Amino acid sequence: MNDVGAANEVAAAPVRRWPWYAGVGVLTAGGLGLRIATVYGRPNRAPGGDAYTYHYSANLLASGHGFINPWLFYGAHHSLPSAAFPPLFILLLSMTSVVGLKTFFVHRIWSCVIGAAAIPICAYTGKEIGGRRVGLLAAFLVTVYPNIWMNDELAMSEALTPVVIALVLLAAYRFWRRPRALTAAALGVSLALSALARDETALLAVLVVPLALLARRVRLQWRVALIGIAAAGFVVLVGPWVGFNMARFDKPTFISNGLGVTLASANCPATYNGVNAGYWSYQCALATPGLKPIQDQSVADSIARTHALKFVGAHLGELPRVELDREGRAFGFFRPLQQIQLDSLIETRPLHWAQVGLGMYYFLVLASIPGIVSLRRRRMPIYPLLAIGLDVVISVAVTFGQTRYRIAFEVVLVLMAAVGIDASVRALTSRLRPGPEPDAQLPPPGAGREPEPEPEPERGLAAPALP
Repeated sequence: MNDVGAANEVAAAPVRRWPWYAGVGVLTAGGLGLRIATVYGRPNRAPGGDAYTYHYSANLLASGHGFINPWLFYGAHHSLPSAAFPPLFILLLSMTSVVGLKTFFVHRIWSCVIGAAAIPICAYTGKEIGGRRVGLLAAFLVTVYPNIWMNDELAMSEALTPVVIALVLLAAYRFWRRPRALTAAALGVSLALSALARDETALLAVLVVPLALLARRVRLQWRVALIGIAAAGFVVLVGPWVGFNMARFDKPTFISNGLGVTLASANCPATYNGVNAGYWSYQCALATPGLKPIQDQSVADSIARTHALKFVGAHLGELPRVELDREGRAFGFFRPLQQIQLDSLIETRPLHWAQVGLGMYYFLVLASIPGIVSLRRRRMPIYPLLAIGLDVVISVAVTFGQTRYRIAFEVVLVLMAAVGIDASVRALTSRLRPGPEPDAQLPPPGAGREPEPEPEPERGLAAPALP
């Protein structure tokens, strides 16, 4: 190719790319508009339950009170430290409170903005996994999937979960392609943000080990070094919060101390038998002996956890059935219609959209099957996706079954379904197209992504070959 032809090709490359970015932008704007419309559809909602804690904790933090229990502050005028939830979502909500925008309505709008950020991040993650068309499909599904956008106007941390989970997957696959110090640090930071948003996702930190140990064309000593770099990125962000908690509570507290009350609400006669088997009961938590209205939160957590574990120990024979009930509720295969009715009654999720979300969930489950097959055929690692699903399974097994508890898995489901839909369309069009059948598999890893310059080898680290 002559110099003029090469120059023309380089000049034309951005023109070929801009429709993808424009598509992602349109989907993001549409998704944000849809989410904000849900707030205006129910403008007079008052905060309750977890949303009350997030909303007023953000306002108290912005007012200089620190991380304290809002229920006790407003109800009994006591200022007691609180780590009932991880801090990241509260910190984000406090950004509007700092500038004087403290109403629950504003926090719901801001929560929708946070939730809509998952659309472009999922687009980039999908593009990293399967190319531009997969990225656009993933962005479209996140835009319209009710089980994701319904969480945003509730002003609870599930609005943030798709953002951090998509970031973890994006960082994981970029590290898999280019196992370098920078991508290792980015992976550690993304895992830290995830843990500070949802404490149960701290288990995902183990992802670093297989990704680093299986890195291609990297010497063993550098694989260990990359694990250390990722761990350092994780500790730098999570460490200060853990140290802060250790200093202000009577008992050791790491990311949060709300597990005890959760266990007490999930392990009692009402949740082991009857119509609410596998669910939770706040009355059970309130009936925990030894709990006091005003009490160090770490002490209350220890008392409730001990009580719950004693109950579990006395009912081990029933536990396998209860665990199946919990997983069935969370993943839509045990009393799904009753579960979305409970979601509507207790968490005020719109019942009609919950029904649509349930039907779409089953469709995405089916669509993800060819996605898994296609990824395996291309020798793409699927354990980052499976690890997130396993994390949800473990957290549900420890606590109880609830639709919003599978929100991290919903992100995985959207990405796998996007790959599956794209692979199915390719296979169908190849059969309908006249002439010899082309290979109907997905493009090789990295196809559809912008070309990247070959990295300079680090000392002791051979530059990995791009797929």
